[in-house]
Amino acid sequence: MTNFNVLLEGAWLVKDVKSTDDAIGVAISEAGKRLNNKKLDFVEVEVGQTICPACGESLDGVFMVAGTALVGLLFEIKVYDAENEEHAFRISKAMVGKALGAVPLKLVETEEMEGGGGRRPARSR
Repeated sequence: MTNFNVLLEGAWLVKDVKSTDDAIGVAISEAGKRLNNKKLDFVEVEVGQTICPACGESLDGVFMVAGTALVGLLFEIKVYDAENEEHAFRISKAMVGKALGAVPLKLVETEEMEGGGGRRPARSR
């Protein structure tokens, strides 16, 4: 069995906000509350990045129209004792997805960890 660091991307909808910074703050706060309610405080949450097609500059992954924003969030989780990368992805998606409900999740990357270490969260199969 191997240990993996899994990065998931999720789309978070935020209504009634005045700026993209407000939308990011609300999205991270709401996601954090849902994760903490399910005892998944070891999942790290941050705003995703996108590349501007015109200039190539990195921008926050937020799209806002009429006070409603779609915020791209990244969820990083360590999965211990998985059979392979696909298994680690399924475990992480099940754990994070259960806490977040209807938030769509997509795998960004799975990386094998060397030497394990750190706090071991509960596993889900």
